[in-house]
Amino acid sequence: MLTQTRREFLKIAGAAGIGASAALAETKKDNGSPGCFAFAKQNGGGKENEQTKAQTRKTISRIRVAQIKVYPDKGKIETNHTKLMEVLGDIERKDEVDVVVTPEGFLEGYVATEKSVTKDDMVKYAIDPQTSKETSAVSDWARRNKTWIIYGCARKAADGVFNTALIYDRRGTLAGIYDKLHLQKHDRKYTPGKHLHVYESDFGLFGVMICADRRWPETARTLTLQGARVIFNPTYGMHGDLNLCIMRTRSYENGIFIIFTHPGQSLITGPDGAIVCNNQDKSQTYIVTEIDLSKALADMSDHIIDRRKDLYKTTK
Repeated sequence: MLTQTRREFLKIAGAAGIGASAALAETKKDNGSPGCFAFAKQNGGGKENEQTKAQTRKTISRIRVAQIKVYPDKGKIETNHTKLMEVLGDIERKDEVDVVVTPEGFLEGYVATEKSVTKDDMVKYAIDPQTSKETSAVSDWARRNKTWIIYGCARKAADGVFNTALIYDRRGTLAGIYDKLHLQKHDRKYTPGKHLHVYESDFGLFGVMICADRRWPETARTLTLQGARVIFNPTYGMHGDLNLCIMRTRSYENGIFIIFTHPGQSLITGPDGAIVCNNQDKSQTYIVTEIDLSKALADMSDHIIDRRKDLYKTTK
C-alpha cells in the first residue's frame, strides 16, 4: 500500500495552491469532516464546478501544534533568532506539525520589561517584517515545511512600535499581523493594536491574542463570535495556577481551544474547560499536541446561542 507522510501530502497540497487563500476556508461554518482536504478543479463549470467549490469549504479537523518553550535573551535579536531556528530545525527533523507558536516578543526577548529600555528605545529592537532577514528565514522554513507559524516580535511601523504576532501560512506568505491590544505598565512602551480579526486557514477560522489580552473576556468572545475555533496565545508574563483558571474559563465559556504559549509553559485548554496539555518541563524546547477542532463548537455552542443579548446593556 502506498503510504504518504503529512509533510509529503502538504507538499502536494502546496502545489495545488493550498494556503491562506480563498480556496481553503471560504465560509465561516465548518462542515466537520475530520482530516479532509478537497481541491477545486482549475477549469470546468456548471454543476460540477459548484460541487468542487463546496468541497473546498471542508477543512482539516485534527491539527498538530508545536509550542516553542524557550526563554529568549533580552534585547538580543541575533541570539534569539538562532535559538528559534535551532528549535525549528529539531521540529523539521523529528516531527510533522501544522502550526508552530512562539512565545510573546520572542525575537527581541520581550525587552519592554527592562526598566532601562524607554519607549523611544523600542525602535532599536523592532523589525520590519518585509525586510527583516530573520523573518525571511522563518518564512522560508514555513514554506519548506508547509507549516503555519505564529511568530512573536516587536514590529516597527510608521505609527510606532507594536507588540506583534506575525502569521505565516503554509506557503511562507505573511497572511496576517496581529498587534497586542491591551497595554499596561511596561507594555505602554508599545503602540496599541487597532483590530481584532480572525484568519482563514485550511483548518478553519482562528484568532490570535497576545499575553494580557486574555484577561479581558471580550477578546476571546469577540474572536469566537467571528467563528474562531482555536485562539493562539503567545505570551511571556503571568503563568501558574491563577492563569490556569483563567484559561480554562476562557475556553469553557466560548467552546474553543486556546493555545497558551509561554517560555516556561506550554498550555492548551479545551472547549469543555479541560486541560489538554500543561507542560513545564525545562528540558524540552518544544511540545507537540494534536487537537481535534471538530470538538470546538465555538459560535454554535450553547454559551453563545443562549446569550441574553436583550439584557446585556450598560451605560459605560
